[in-house]
Amino acid sequence: MWVSRWKLSQRTNLKREYRVSRKGDQRREAIVAAAARLFWECGFSATSIADIARDADVPQGNMFYYFRTKADLALAVADVFVDETRALITEAEAASIDPRGRIRFLLQRLAQSNRSRVVNGCPINAAVRDFRRTAPEASARAGQSFELLVSFIARELQKTGPRPSIAMARARAVVIEWQGGIALAHAFNDMTVLAESLRRAEQSLQIGS
Repeated sequence: MWVSRWKLSQRTNLKREYRVSRKGDQRREAIVAAAARLFWECGFSATSIADIARDADVPQGNMFYYFRTKADLALAVADVFVDETRALITEAEAASIDPRGRIRFLLQRLAQSNRSRVVNGCPINAAVRDFRRTAPEASARAGQSFELLVSFIARELQKTGPRPSIAMARARAVVIEWQGGIALAHAFNDMTVLAESLRRAEQSLQIGS
């Protein structure tokens, strides 16, 4: 009987530990999501740990348990950008067997976030810039999102014939066009500027419909 009771106790403890672990994961995700939004909308230096705790509905005293420093939080946000970029590339790879179709899909997916970019600019670019002074590791990590996009576009372009150096140059030009469009659209508060920029990107690659 004592063995059965011990097994029951073990199962109960495991369930309790799972619930605690799951709750901790959910809180961590909420903190990172709040940090990403506030860093983007308010700026990294202007956002305090207290601001993030309040937005995530987490007691400020508990924040240290999840992230010891603001730089650690910045790195977690940068990791999210990289993970989301990788997921987007995976979607694009599955969207078509045609390299041009894959790039077209990528640009169309990027266009879906046009409105928020016009309002607040590019969150990845802001992270690279704002994290650099006090959280350089996070800045470099965020920059990997752009590297992933450029590499993907260059790889797909190369399948259509251009030499690697030309494909890389054209891929960089696409990302530059996109980022420049975001900056100007944000400055003018005009979404058509960004839409035009993405259209030019498609035309420059000759991947339009």
